[in-house]
Formats: sequence, structure tokens, C-alpha cells
Amino acid sequence: MRYPRSGPVRRPVEVRLRDWREVYNPFPGEDLTKQAARCMDCGIPFCHEGCPLGNLIPDWNDLVFRGRFDEAAARLHATNNFPEFTGRLCPAPCEGSCVLGISAEPVAIKQVEVEIAEWAAGEGLTPVLPDLLRHQRVAVVGSGPAGLAVAQQLTRAGYHVEVFERAERIGGLLRYGVPEFKLEKRVIDRRLAQMVAEGTVFHTRVAVGAGSRHEVSGAAAPDATIMQLEQLRSRFDAIVLAVGSTRPRDLVAPGRDLAGIHFAMDYLKDSNLLVEGTTDDTPITAKDKHVVIIGGGDTGADCLGTVHRQGAASVAQLEILPEPPNLRAGNNPWPTWPLILRSSAAHEEGGERLYSISTTQFLGDADGNVRALRVATVERDPRGAFLAVAESEMDLRADLVLLALGFTGPEQKGVVRDLGCTLNARGNLEIDRSFMTSVPGVFACGDAARGQSLVVWAIAEGRSAARAVDHFLSGASELPAPIVPGQVALA
Repeated sequence: MRYPRSGPVRRPVEVRLRDWREVYNPFPGEDLTKQAARCMDCGIPFCHEGCPLGNLIPDWNDLVFRGRFDEAAARLHATNNFPEFTGRLCPAPCEGSCVLGISAEPVAIKQVEVEIAEWAAGEGLTPVLPDLLRHQRVAVVGSGPAGLAVAQQLTRAGYHVEVFERAERIGGLLRYGVPEFKLEKRVIDRRLAQMVAEGTVFHTRVAVGAGSRHEVSGAAAPDATIMQLEQLRSRFDAIVLAVGSTRPRDLVAPGRDLAGIHFAMDYLKDSNLLVEGTTDDTPITAKDKHVVIIGGGDTGADCLGTVHRQGAASVAQLEILPEPPNLRAGNNPWPTWPLILRSSAAHEEGGERLYSISTTQFLGDADGNVRALRVATVERDPRGAFLAVAESEMDLRADLVLLALGFTGPEQKGVVRDLGCTLNARGNLEIDRSFMTSVPGVFACGDAARGQSLVVWAIAEGRSAARAVDHFLSGASELPAPIVPGQVALA
């Protein structure tokens, strides 16, 4: 009632476009106390249900307000292994279900969360060592947020855990899908240092289950070695597949084979490899090019901020859906997720956003390079199909086209195929309520089983899968399980 909602101030556009640092200035401690004070300590805190992790949000808001950061950090880490990731990357479904949001702006939960996490990191991330060391060994394939959550929970439960990653460094999409200006990779590295100190073993440049060299995915490091499935099965008592949803959704249209059309993740990974110094060149660059990004979601926005920093001549981001309203619609009531127009820092930096637009054709030059997109305005019929509006076609200049259309499930060759895991109708790994696949002793979590989703869901599934593995190997478990497969939060 006393304080309005506020957040950190972004660095000026002309300044932040010169580097790859995170876009926000530090958040003053006095402002943080005021934001924590806005939490009403509700009788029924719906934010608990909005958060897949079940974060104890009113608890740590109150502790921050009282200046008891050590207790706030302990309460936050009790439910969330990596609040420094969710506090930066999660769209905050907890805020969508905040009771204060019924009549005012919700509590700035996400900002309080990341400030607690940064305070804890400043104090030093002390390793959490197990009381009992167990003889069983667990392999985790994939090192994104789900795989890291599984690994940390099981290591702390006393198991010997080894994580296998086919790329150059650990982190999965956190490292190679999220640009530096949203998540500086030092944040990942300091958490990995804690995990190594706890006993988790990491292997990079290892492609598990690839039968031969030609089956090694382009997402793997060029010099990745192959670990055959027989080696994995013989060395470990349980296997967790946290391989993500990495098959990009394509756009089938005339001219798709022209040069200069790339999947967003290929572009973002190359950029992140360059920024972190793993390579000194990138095969895909937006410098001095006219760029069109097809897809209006977070991945498209990540591409947008990246092309700005690379010096694009112009950029347009296309979305097939109509422009969302600025305010929550009457048929979108609290506490469900508000479907409103959202703009990231990248949108503030420039570019054009076009809604209700569908690409009908890619146009090329005499050398086989893309030169333009032919697009049309679309409307949805009562069945939900998109229909082109008559005489609405136009051409958009494009030297570089980035497809940010989402993903269609995990790669089905390699470890998924060789293990013989059953896939569901959506092409994801089929799991039961214990996160086990159709193959005994093989578990799956995160995007590989759930489908493309949020970082907070990945961590929640990783924690729940860890409990399932612990129960499978020891017959009981005291690890928390925030969710069951298929659970959907209020938001």
C-alpha cells in the first residue's frame, strides 16, 4: 500500500550495445527492502502454486524485509537449486498468481529472488556434503538446468554422479542458448564450482549412444568422443536422460534451401562460443545485414538482442499470432498467466515487431542467397486455422533469416534410440509417475520428457526425478519432489 512496484534500471541502450554484459544496473538495497515489503503474507499464498518449485515466497520476502539474508538464502535454496538462473530467466509465473495482482501490480518476486541469490554467491556458495556415501553410480546425460538439478540432488544424497555433455562446456541451453546479456556465464561457472566441490563429476565433448561418427549431432563439439551405450549401462546403476528438446521446428516454404536461412539455436550457439572465447570466429553473423527473425517468443528476442550487438543493418521480428493486449483481458482472469504484450530489453534496443504475419516464400538472388521474404497478413478462422488476407502480401528485405519457431522433441537417434525408450504422441520421452522411461533404470526429465518449457519447470522436474532415482536405488528417499509428471501450475 505504501510502495509501487519497481525493478532495476537498464543500462542505456547506446552503452549496453557496445558490450555483452547483463543489461541491468545493480538494484539498491533500500529499493529491495521496499519491494519485499509489498508482499502481503497472504493467508493463502497462491504464488506457491504458481511456482513449479513451490518456492516459499512470502517467507523469504519477509526475511529480506527484516534484513535476515542468511535465513532468506537458506529458505530459497531449500526449494530451488539455482535461483540465480530462475531469477534472471524465468518469466515468473509466481507473479502471475500473486494475490496483490488482483487489484495492483504484483510483488517483484523475481527481483527479490535474484538479489537473495547474488547475496548468497557473494558470501560464497558453500558445498553441501552428504552424511552418507552410497556405492551406487548414476549417469546424467545432458547438462542443462534439469540435468544439473538431478546431479546436485543425487550427489548431495551420497551417490556417485557423472554428467555427460556433448558440447564444449557444461550448461546446455543455459550456456549456449541464452545470450551473455541475459545470463553472464560466470554465474553458471561459480555454481559449477560448488557442484564439483560437492563431488559431481563432469565430462564434456562426450556424445553418448552415437553409433558412429556421422551420427554425432551438430550440437556436439567438433572433437566430441563417442561413448557407446554398453559402456554406460555397465558402469552405472541408473541413467537419467536430460537431453532437452533439441529438434528445431522448421518452416516449409518455397526457397527454404537458400543460403542465409538458419535455425535460431545454431546462430545463438555460434555467437555464445565466440563471446566466451571458445572460438575466434563465427560462421553466422548479422553484421551489416538485414535480418528477419521468424518467431515472437523468448528465443526470437534472444536473437534480436544478439543481432543488435553484432551490428545488423536492420531487423524485423515476425509473429503469426495477433498482438496481445496491454492489459489482462476479461476472459484471462487471475490467477492464470496473464496473456499480455511483453517486451524484453532487446525490443527496447530497436527493430520492428510485426504481428499476424506468415511467411509464404523465401526469395533468392542469382547466387542462391536469400534476399527477401514474401509474407502475408493472416487471420484465424473459427477452427483456429490461419488464413491469408486477400491482397496483403509484401516482401521484406532479408540477407539473414533466423527461424525461432520452437522445438519438436528430443533427438531420436543416439542414446534415445539405442536405449529403446518409448516416445509419446508428441515425440517426447514417455515416462511414468516416477519419471522412469519404458526402460527399467532409465529416467528422463526436463524438456526431453515434458516438451519445450521453462527453466523453472526443468529444475523442478530435475529435483523430482532425483527423488525417484533415489527411491529406485535405495528403496526410500528423503529428497523433495515438487511436482509429478504432467502437473500444470496455476499460471
